[in-house]
Amino acid sequence: MSLVKITTKYQVTIPNVLRRKMGVGAGDVLEAKVESGKIILTPKADAETDYTPAQRRSIDARLAKSLSDVKKGLTFGPFETADEMITSMKRELRKRSTRKKPK
Repeated sequence: MSLVKITTKYQVTIPNVLRRKMGVGAGDVLEAKVESGKIILTPKADAETDYTPAQRRSIDARLAKSLSDVKKGLTFGPFETADEMITSMKRELRKRSTRKKPK
């Protein structure tokens, strides 16, 4: 159980362990409501995308990794036709199947 103190401006700090479990951080929006004498805080989706703050951070991290891969040249294409893409995929699968697998 975590204890918090109400400041003179009626603010509280959410402890680190609870913030991590909720997946929220600075700037995130929470809905606050009272149920049965308890304050319930619920992360709200980003108004522009309908993603929760935790989902948005996960998406941003995956996009950053993808951009890094593109900058390193770890991509295939562009392809003029779907047949070119399929040929490329089959070629890569053959390469992978002929590699020696570590024991």
